[in-house]
Amino acid sequence: MLRNFRSGHLGGVTRVVESRAFVLTITAVIVLNAITLGLETSAAVMAAIGPWLKLFDSAALWIFTVELTLKFVAYRGRFFRDGWNLFDLTIVTIAWLPATGPLAVLRALRIVRVLRLISVVPQLRKVVGALLHALPGMGSIIAVLLLVFYIASVMATNLFGANFPDWFGSIGTSMFSLFQIMTLESWSMGIVRPVMEVHPNAWLFFVPFIVMTSFTVLNLFIALIVNSMQAMQPDALETIHNESVIAHDEREALSRQIDDLSTEIRALRQRLD
Repeated sequence: MLRNFRSGHLGGVTRVVESRAFVLTITAVIVLNAITLGLETSAAVMAAIGPWLKLFDSAALWIFTVELTLKFVAYRGRFFRDGWNLFDLTIVTIAWLPATGPLAVLRALRIVRVLRLISVVPQLRKVVGALLHALPGMGSIIAVLLLVFYIASVMATNLFGANFPDWFGSIGTSMFSLFQIMTLESWSMGIVRPVMEVHPNAWLFFVPFIVMTSFTVLNLFIALIVNSMQAMQPDALETIHNESVIAHDEREALSRQIDDLSTEIRALRQRLD
């Protein structure tokens, strides 16, 4: 009886934690907490309602702590096997650390609590899952990009370093300037055209570099992420299919049990007659 009571109690906690109302409440608290943390950066707002904002911030932290406690009670050992639960636990633990002395920087990290929105919203979890799934492929692309940057930096330092030491005086400054060019931030009027006034044929270096980095390598990142998200869809569909097959088998088994029970009832009635 005690075991049944505990099982029913834990089942009730699980239903509460997994209920739509509970998830929506936690989501609303996360969003409101993000807004209040942003308002705390305003001196005028803090002068007007600063104590109320701090009170809500403390209340939000307690709500998140209670949420994790309920999840731990509901899932017990399974709690630590879910990466998202560990993610939430890390963020809430950081928030409880005293933001004084050497740990004063943790006060600025309170906004990290907003990242808990990723673990609450399933659509955001899918996006993060796709990014994590694409990390191995990204490593290869980053390696190629670094190789291209190193070669281009050595070439730019040798070609333009003497006349433009601020931009291409060393491999480090060349890599930073080339990164700016890759992002297309003031690359033409800010760097390339002044260089072309001294080296008219410099476009033969910069144009292929931009095509190779901005329009080719960076688009590989996008293609890899899209491919990763598409690859995750069949897995999700297969999971749904497997669940539907299991549910169908369970329905058939239950139907057979009902038929067997009906046959036994009819046989019992015949004996009684």
